Amino acid sequence: MSSVMRSTSPVVRLAALLALGLGCASAPTRPSVQTALLAQDTVVVSQGLTDAALRFEARVAGPSGGVVERAEYELVSDGQVMKQGAAKLGTPLAGAGGADVSFQERAAYVQGPEDLARLSAQGGTVLLALRGFLVVRQGDKEEKLPFAASRAVRVPRLPTVVVEELDGARYSAEEVQLNLRLGIRNPNPFPLKLSGLTWKVAVAGKALDSGTLAEADSVDASATGVYPVEVAVTKDSWGPEVKALISRGILPYGVTGELTGPLMRVPYSLSGEVKLNVSR
Repeated sequence: MSSVMRSTSPVVRLAALLALGLGCASAPTRPSVQTALLAQDTVVVSQGLTDAALRFEARVAGPSGGVVERAEYELVSDGQVMKQGAAKLGTPLAGAGGADVSFQERAAYVQGPEDLARLSAQGGTVLLALRGFLVVRQGDKEEKLPFAASRAVRVPRLPTVVVEELDGARYSAEEVQLNLRLGIRNPNPFPLKLSGLTWKVAVAGKALDSGTLAEADSVDASATGVYPVEVAVTKDSWGPEVKALISRGILPYGVTGELTGPLMRVPYSLSGEVKLNVSR
């Protein structure tokens, strides 16, 4: 009994291996660019006693042909949502290098007069943030990239009302002119908007005159606004005993009122004595 030995030449075997390899291999594919948020930041553009303007800046990577259509966001202060909104962007994507997008929003960051007083008393900083989604469109597909970036700012501080200067000019035994300069001290690194400063002056317990100053005015950052008040102490304004009062050479006085502005009410009460000068 004989058997037939079948052999395959080396050339045939190599061709078969090559054919097998070529059949299993796939053509190399170009890696696709994933949509991603490469960088993000919140910038404080401006700050006031009760509101602030924030700008969100980001760099977004994504496939060419995609567009960052809009931002859907919340402005948050100390964990509380103060405002919601949407901003149209329309920024085309440019691949892995990324494209810059930004939008800006202004909103109140305190919730009312009580909140403002609380923040002023506690001091420190308050955390402001913009958070939400960047909406990216690729053809008919929409993708949302979450974002959140915050910035700590110094808490707003209530102003104080002080007597900057006071003198009493004695024109006669029965007439004194009080020259009072009320100061509004702004301790904040931004201008302070005012609605008005009411005042009422009393001398030796008797009310003499009243009025309103600084209406729709403002005080510069870290500065003091000074407002003059003039009051006459005479028989007509104070009473028939004014001569005896003036003869003492010293007048006790009191000034009361309220400083108001956006979400701000600051009552004040100041008192003291003024030494009388002789007017020439």
